[in-house]
Amino acid sequence: MQYTRLGRSGLKVSRLCLGTMNFGPQTEEADAHSIMDSALESGINFFDTANVYGGSGHRGWTEEILGRWFAKGGERRERTVLGTKLYGTMTDRPNESKLSALNIRRALDASLKRLQTDHIDLYQFHHVDRKTPWDEIWQAIDVAVQQGKILYSGSSNFAGWHIAQAQEAAARRHTNGLVSEQSIYNLLTRNVELEVIPAAQQYGLGILPWSPLHGGLLGGVLKKERDGVRRAEGRSLETLKTHENQIRQYEDFAGELGHEPGDVALAWLLHQPAVTAPIVGPRTRDQLDAAIRALDVTLDADALKRLDEIFPGHRTAPEDYAW
Repeated sequence: MQYTRLGRSGLKVSRLCLGTMNFGPQTEEADAHSIMDSALESGINFFDTANVYGGSGHRGWTEEILGRWFAKGGERRERTVLGTKLYGTMTDRPNESKLSALNIRRALDASLKRLQTDHIDLYQFHHVDRKTPWDEIWQAIDVAVQQGKILYSGSSNFAGWHIAQAQEAAARRHTNGLVSEQSIYNLLTRNVELEVIPAAQQYGLGILPWSPLHGGLLGGVLKKERDGVRRAEGRSLETLKTHENQIRQYEDFAGELGHEPGDVALAWLLHQPAVTAPIVGPRTRDQLDAAIRALDVTLDADALKRLDEIFPGHRTAPEDYAW
């Protein structure tokens, strides 16, 4: 396993992050525990979850599954860099969502209880809260840090200017601010290259791409369909229809390289200088093994150029659209 520092922090994390969103709704608890054990055995030390994971009928379910896994002992908690998130609505009560100081305190304590741990390594804002002042947010986070309940803070789904706003407010308080940003980022969706990635690099945040295979569309969807496995439906099917020619070129090119399409998609992200660790969300042990395989894929300059030709990206704003 390869390791790197999370943004400008001193924290060392694996180059792949284990996403747990499927644990509970799609992956039974015993299988989830097995996947997490396998991840640790392979050297993945970075796990990501969120308080809302588990579905509308059982929010918190995924954190509970992780908590029971930690409770098995064997230094599972000590070997794991644990990230969770808050923002989403947990109940219909008015103060159980977003980033008020009250919700930060309550949501953090609830996550700690479900996770059966005394601290969160990376506590992340699942979305930007435009109506809560940053001084209030950082004051609540500072208290949690002083209490030893969290160590680092991160963001998710922030625009570039939100990152700048958060970091400038933290600087005024002489606190660390954010060390990471989770964004959707893959060969098909590269909007973050305009402003989010430049902002993250400027302020020392590591990028944690979610949906690195774009819901499976970069994982060999056309090949699977030819083999009789229908993989795309709903919004994914519409995206596939729009980008079918690109995806076909991409799968053919992956074949020329001698790799599976999903391996190439993950390897491309790992070659991007701002990326710390793509978040992979396996439902099975085989999917975890496939993700780990991508760590051994090296893409040379010609291969990276060809991928940019198939899936054109963005230059930093404003040069991308202005002189």
